[in-house]
Amino acid sequence: MGREGTIEQQVAELYAAESRRVLATLIRLLGDFDLAEDALQDAFHAALEQWATEGVPRNPRAWLVTTGRFKGIDAVRRRARHQTVLAKVARETVSPSFDPESLNDDNLSDDQLRLIFTCCHPALPPDGRIALALREVCGLTTEEIARAFLVTPATMKRRITRAKERIRTEHLPYEVPSRQELAPRLAAVLHVVYLVYNEGFVATTGNTLVRRDLAENAIYLCRLIVDLLPDPEAIGLLGLMLLHESRRSARTDARGDLITLEDQDRSLWNQDLIAEAVGLVDRALVSGRFGSYTLQAAIAAVHSVSPSVGTTDWTQIVSLYDMLMEANPSPVVELNRAIAVAMRDGPSAGLALVDALLDRGALADYHPAHAARADLNRRLGRSEDAASSYRRALQLARQQPERRFLQKRLDEISRQFS
Repeated sequence: MGREGTIEQQVAELYAAESRRVLATLIRLLGDFDLAEDALQDAFHAALEQWATEGVPRNPRAWLVTTGRFKGIDAVRRRARHQTVLAKVARETVSPSFDPESLNDDNLSDDQLRLIFTCCHPALPPDGRIALALREVCGLTTEEIARAFLVTPATMKRRITRAKERIRTEHLPYEVPSRQELAPRLAAVLHVVYLVYNEGFVATTGNTLVRRDLAENAIYLCRLIVDLLPDPEAIGLLGLMLLHESRRSARTDARGDLITLEDQDRSLWNQDLIAEAVGLVDRALVSGRFGSYTLQAAIAAVHSVSPSVGTTDWTQIVSLYDMLMEANPSPVVELNRAIAVAMRDGPSAGLALVDALLDRGALADYHPAHAARADLNRRLGRSEDAASSYRRALQLARQQPERRFLQKRLDEISRQFS
């Protein structure tokens, strides 16, 4: 029994550490996501049975890939007996060109990179990319992904199925793009990682401010990309996420309510993550080939090394937002710049910029814009205008901790009227 327990523990540890890499290789060898997933499970089940009597092989990963490949081939052959259309697939899958001894860390890493680019292919719908990346690269279950994005498992299963079907029907290549295609394809991959992290860092709906599993999986994905393909923007994005993560424990109180940057206990910020992230940001900036993720990370770095809001270098932050507006202009970036201007030049200067933004209609339904307007009016002592904007922000906000924060501010303003 002790030996079986040891084998079970070893297999469980190997599954946690290597299953996603083995799956990536099986997808390449078998050419089908679902077939490879079944083959992966079959290989680990076989390992539990055989290693208990035969011992752990010298190269467990190669054993799992080889076993999984044969399990997949057997499955195709069984299906081919009843569906002649699969006969050709079965013959092609049995190709003798595979050499298990050729498997090494570089091969497995290449397969992981292929899998990431396939899951995040621009031809797939955005929700399909996110779901497929979380399912195939990160290993989350369909139920876990559905729960994170507040949809039913059936809905999420359809998204994943449609994405896989599109890969099959459109023959999307399972490969790392050529140098000419790399930039736009990498941009799509990083955008998926960014979206996943944002949903984990500030959930758009629900009773909790953060969804730790999504944030951690986004960081895992980005670390993987940086290890396999150290592009400056990937490095910058990793730095950005780590800087946000460094403040996690200070962002909410014991009840889960929001604490603003101004009121956070900075002694709770994770200095190890900050040091790692600042090094990554410097590395990306020195390359001279950075973009919006690196600029956002540079802004976050200025905040992270400042002992307080009052000592923050707001002039540098405004300058970085100016650069970000050139690299990736958007109303949201413009709003964040306006808030930084308010901190540098006073609330009146920031309010003028926010009002101009809202007058254009670009952020009419974006609750942070109304919350920012409310806060600036509050700082200026304009209680009625502040209350009106807090009410509008409350109408639009869907996330419960943010709603509680806005309601608290509104109640404070309302008491001034009574």
